[in-house]
Amino acid sequence: MATPSKRRRARRTTSVVAIAVVLAALAVAGIRLWPGSPMATRAAARWETPPGLTGATGDPDAAPTTPPAKTTPKPTLKPLPVAATDVQIDHTGWYSWALLDTRTGKMSGPADRTDLSTTASLIKSWIGADFLRRSAEQGTDPSASRMAQVETMIRDSDNNAAQSLYEANGGSPSIKRLITMCKLKDSKVAADGGWSRTLLSPADITRLGACIANGTAAGPKWTKYLLDEMRAVRGTGNFGIRKAFPAADQKKIAIKNGWVDRQREQEYHVSCMAIGDGWVVGVMTKYEINKGYTYGADICEQVGEQLRAAAG
Repeated sequence: MATPSKRRRARRTTSVVAIAVVLAALAVAGIRLWPGSPMATRAAARWETPPGLTGATGDPDAAPTTPPAKTTPKPTLKPLPVAATDVQIDHTGWYSWALLDTRTGKMSGPADRTDLSTTASLIKSWIGADFLRRSAEQGTDPSASRMAQVETMIRDSDNNAAQSLYEANGGSPSIKRLITMCKLKDSKVAADGGWSRTLLSPADITRLGACIANGTAAGPKWTKYLLDEMRAVRGTGNFGIRKAFPAADQKKIAIKNGWVDRQREQEYHVSCMAIGDGWVVGVMTKYEINKGYTYGADICEQVGEQLRAAAG
């Protein structure tokens, strides 16, 4: 049986333990509420932002979400004045055409747009571009007589001027530069090395036209000059694709055409190139030699008319 003194000591021990437990609990609570305490931060995250209110994530440790980036819509390109269509022309011999949207790089045309024919005078557009660009690369300005040759070669399709400038360009290496610089895919240098028998396809005619329009062919110094000369084509060579447009629009379209009677093949070859704002059209024809150049010129114009009609 415990004595009274032992009972008093037991009660004192129990009281001390109880007080210690209470103090420990208060200490833990104080730590949670002490400013800067990590436990206080977690408590605030869990208890001070009720779910459903602004800023609540449901998971206090989750990384903040980033709103999706805004996308800028692509600008809508205005319709071109020409569009691909199933061109139908009553003809004899062969013809093909290609249309290149120079804004997007999309090419249209029949499957045989990669077939080859001789360019005749159409290649003079490159001869002029190659001569002018190389002059600028060499840091020289062409003489007045040379510039007169370029003008009469482009505007009037002067063959003597073309031959002189072709030789100044180095002859057939000039055509090799054309194929490389303008990224032609089908074309070939003439077997005899002459400029008139250079072999292009309608598809490559459009690539040549794009190469002139974007400044690669003639270079930054001479591109505008060359295009203006091609817009000024006159006389016999002013036929074909741009004749399908109203007179006011024709003045804005750069052209170079070629026409020749091939005695060896007993064929007439006519080639047409037209460069507009955002587009190039190329047409090539081969047919019986006795029909003359106007037969092929009319085919080029009819292609232009049907591509214009397709564009509405």
